[in-house]
Amino acid sequence: MSYPDARFFGDKGEVSGRFRPADTPHDLRLGPATDDPAQRRTHVHYLATGNTTGGAFGLYRWEMGPRPGGPSPHFHRTMTESFYVLDGTIRLYDGDRWRDGKPGDFLFVPEGGIHAFRNDSGEPATMLLLFTPGAPRESYFEELAEIATSGRQLSEEEWADVFLRHDQYMVG
Repeated sequence: MSYPDARFFGDKGEVSGRFRPADTPHDLRLGPATDDPAQRRTHVHYLATGNTTGGAFGLYRWEMGPRPGGPSPHFHRTMTESFYVLDGTIRLYDGDRWRDGKPGDFLFVPEGGIHAFRNDSGEPATMLLLFTPGAPRESYFEELAEIATSGRQLSEEEWADVFLRHDQYMVG
């Protein structure tokens, strides 16, 4: 393994870091429009999008409420996905079995790897999701939020179109 090709060619470094304070409000809410912690589903924080990292990666903090939720098993053709549990218990599917992820647990899924996650604990839980390279996942998350908020019921064909446009291939 070697270092990748250079992407910066200046003779001196530059001031280009981006700081995001921990108390920055969430960027997206998935689930009911309520601040009642017992009813809350997920708040998503766009820590670093593919756009802001020049396509290198996308990093998102998922603050999941106590209500059950999460995607069914699926895979991606164009990107890896990694999960790092910060707080609570999150069920992580590694393509073979479900595991109860606790703080500090990590799951890496390469391209084509079947995976899923759920918060079935009845308690809030938080994790980091990392996509490499940095695909525009926030557009997928926002489309899901819009569908849920509108109450729109999609046909199988419409769901297939959503998933195809966002490199999401459902299994089973």
